[in-house]
Amino acid sequence: MDVHRVSNHNQMDYNFDDMEPKHAGKMLGCQEDRFDSGLDSLKEDELVRDFDEMNMKEESTHEYEPWMTALTEDGDTLLHLAIIHEANEHALQMIQLSHNHPFLNVQNHQRQTALHLAVITEQPHLVDRLLKAGCDPRLADDSGNTALHIACKRGSLACFGVITQNSQRHLTSIVSFPNYSGHNCLHLASIYGYISLVESLVGLGADINAQEQCSGRTALHLAVDHQNPMLVRRLLDLGADVNSLNYGGFTPYHLTYGRQNEEIRCELFERTAQELRPLPESESDESDMDDLDLSDDELYDDIKFGK
Repeated sequence: MDVHRVSNHNQMDYNFDDMEPKHAGKMLGCQEDRFDSGLDSLKEDELVRDFDEMNMKEESTHEYEPWMTALTEDGDTLLHLAIIHEANEHALQMIQLSHNHPFLNVQNHQRQTALHLAVITEQPHLVDRLLKAGCDPRLADDSGNTALHIACKRGSLACFGVITQNSQRHLTSIVSFPNYSGHNCLHLASIYGYISLVESLVGLGADINAQEQCSGRTALHLAVDHQNPMLVRRLLDLGADVNSLNYGGFTPYHLTYGRQNEEIRCELFERTAQELRPLPESESDESDMDDLDLSDDELYDDIKFGK
């Protein structure tokens, strides 16, 4: 398996993956995110003093120095902390002294590498330096997300561009690989309505009709779920299969039932094969409604993120 994932059941004291994206892009109804690092007690001046006390010498780059082995109770290295607190000089110095060293790929208790944190904190210049120094873009956190998954979830065009440009060798793998919720990068970009990222992913070879693993929805199904007419039209223009069926046998058109956007319904009705327009037969009306649950509070729990 190309992309590396290891689940971890340790209690999480902070969740950087829920920070508010800095690049809004074209997104639909993304709820406000909360940033709670759990590291507020670590003052910036204390962090800088700790780094200054470390003896970083270039002739020691291939050995484990104390600054390489130091870990916090959350499993963070000093490089993790430097990125979290945007101590750029110290982060760049450690990256420079760690080219192709396992230190760059150390994962904390949330399985986050320095690369994950650089994307989460929206520091594309560090993403670039980390990748060029040998950080592995295939490593996944405890939600199965690679750094590219996070860039797609957050709508970070800058980090997305840096990762894809510096990861040509593994690009096919990381673009198509699903996280633990069954979503690949295209699914995440579609869920959050980032049309520019959807276009870029398709241009890079992402399968526009790939089914997410929970219920077999394609990007087009997800665009209908989130009532995003602009994304629906763009996906159709890019070649999305309007007759694709999810695991319940429903086309994207079927998912317009009970929803208010007439524009989406008319667009899909005209394009959907006539024999596929009626709802598929099922054992009971209740099972139909299970697949077409319209409750705002319960709609597709499998696409909720975070804890």
